[in-house]
Amino acid sequence: MSVKALEICKATKTFGKNGNHSLLAHLLGRSRSPKKVVVAVDNVSLSVERGEIFGILGPNGSGKSTLVRLVSTLMIPDAGEVRVFGHDVQQEEAAVKRMINRVSVDAAFFKKLSPMENLMYAARLYGVNAREAREKIVEILTRLGIEERSIGEPLEEMSRGMQQKVAIARAFLSAPILLLLDEPTTGLDPRSKREVQAFVKEIQANHDATMLLTTHDMSEAEALCDRIAIIDNGCIVALDTPDGLKACISGNGHPVTLEDVFMALTGKQLTEE
Repeated sequence: MSVKALEICKATKTFGKNGNHSLLAHLLGRSRSPKKVVVAVDNVSLSVERGEIFGILGPNGSGKSTLVRLVSTLMIPDAGEVRVFGHDVQQEEAAVKRMINRVSVDAAFFKKLSPMENLMYAARLYGVNAREAREKIVEILTRLGIEERSIGEPLEEMSRGMQQKVAIARAFLSAPILLLLDEPTTGLDPRSKREVQAFVKEIQANHDATMLLTTHDMSEAEALCDRIAIIDNGCIVALDTPDGLKACISGNGHPVTLEDVFMALTGKQLTEE
């Protein structure tokens, strides 16, 4: 039996647990009010096949970004297991990190440096040969719609959308076999979104990459994802192909959209954070 690209088994993550008073608070004679316990990920189980683009849709605060952080080793689950190609994210963290890369809406850069300088620095960290990296950087950035003359300009002079494209290029630079795309097209104009989406499909087709995608864009989810999980209050409320999800509710004679499905299952609007 082939190993799954990603297996999440009964994963749970909570925040705001009550603890002992801090030493400083004790010395100052102050008491802290109990924190509200928030269950961000609640007993979630799912599996992703190799080469699949798996989407996660959820309203603000639903737990989808926390779930991505558990997979990326940025957070540790309180209970349950997360495995990437059979490797446990806690017990085999180094092996998992070599297999993954992550794109988020809050990507950090050296803003005074150019996209080329930032990506060459990343290439050294990934162990990519300098000559190979330079050629690859130009190829990826131009494929994402960034003109060659802009590749040497300071990143701080580029729009947020252009900076997000550089973040996407940085993630692809290491040729990960599991790519975590956490709201990758948020803030991009329609043309840039299409360029990024086309590049994602191209990577899937030509490089056998597996991708976990969170998005607020229903059309993006339907165009890119092989399967989609809808998460609400930390729990998965539905998981199927886009067509399978649309078949689960009645349109009363009208075509059903993913937005209809989302509203029916969560009772909430899907808006950008």
